[in-house]
Amino acid sequence: MGKHQGSDFRRLLAELTDVPGPPGHEGPVREVMARQVAPVADEVTADRLGAVIARKEGQASGPRVMVAGHLDEVGFMVTRILDEGFLRFQPLGGWWSQVLPAQRVDVVTDQGVILGVVGSKPPHLLSMEQRKKSIPLEELFIDVGAESEKEARDFGIRPGDVVVPHSPFTVMANPKHWLAKAMDNRLGCAVAVEVLHRLEGVNHPNTVFSVGTVMEEVGRRGAHTATAAVKPDIGFAIDVGISGDTPGIGKNQASCQMGSGPLVVLYDAGHIPHRGLIRLVEETAEEAGIPLQHEWISRGATDASHIHLFDQGVPTVSLGVPARYIHSHASVIHEDDAEQLVDLLVRVIQRLDNRTLEKLIRS
Repeated sequence: MGKHQGSDFRRLLAELTDVPGPPGHEGPVREVMARQVAPVADEVTADRLGAVIARKEGQASGPRVMVAGHLDEVGFMVTRILDEGFLRFQPLGGWWSQVLPAQRVDVVTDQGVILGVVGSKPPHLLSMEQRKKSIPLEELFIDVGAESEKEARDFGIRPGDVVVPHSPFTVMANPKHWLAKAMDNRLGCAVAVEVLHRLEGVNHPNTVFSVGTVMEEVGRRGAHTATAAVKPDIGFAIDVGISGDTPGIGKNQASCQMGSGPLVVLYDAGHIPHRGLIRLVEETAEEAGIPLQHEWISRGATDASHIHLFDQGVPTVSLGVPARYIHSHASVIHEDDAEQLVDLLVRVIQRLDNRTLEKLIRS
């Protein structure tokens, strides 16, 4: 395998998570991912919505393999500046209002980033009944330290500006635990980049496309256009799953655990994985001694839901790593899970020749 490992992967992921990129505003992330993958790609292009599509040719007559993470993260959009200088906002992607009050955010303007904090009515002013309920999102606001609408506008803030959590990439006390915003799904983007790095100088009987799609968090929209641009024969959607190893979560709700290996999704609301491809992944993991966890998602879906429906159908599977606290200001993943996921993908890709593809299609 290639030499691009360990701390190199951490740097890739840190750089990707630290930039802002909510749905429809993925530009800064796109630039980072394109720059990261360019040294090992034969070509880097885009679709018309802004996906990154990096091609690495092994055997031109072999299958076209798509490895896709999504560039976007859950965030917000400024909808209104109040007379007093506070900001009202619209969520971009799924948020639970309980995780938002008193959290720092970055308001991304044309003039730079403005630090703010999500505000709400203090609990001292709420009735006992109100304290038991979630605060409606529409009652929250962002305080950027402005004393009037004019001052907020002088800061450079305009309706339509996007907002992301203020949460820089951090290596925790256990150095294998990595914390950051946007692990969902810059992890998938970093894995897609790293796979191409580790295929450098390695024979693979196919052409691999490492892709960063757009607008996954608002209905997996960019998977449509990116898949149409790639025209894959095989698809891998790379995302994060829910880690069930924190207090209060039972294994019947979420069976995967951080540090116990990458995961494969058996079912989600938009996709049932291709049986032949999932067997190939499982066999490859077993032969390589890579622990593989199984996840199911009763609500929600990944980009696989659209990738597998392209043209006459694309055998597709969703792979990922367990993550704690997704769709919040800070998620946590385990280094070993990510490293093993990259290793597994590289090994599977090396087996995906035309003969294997035909066998998969008939299975």
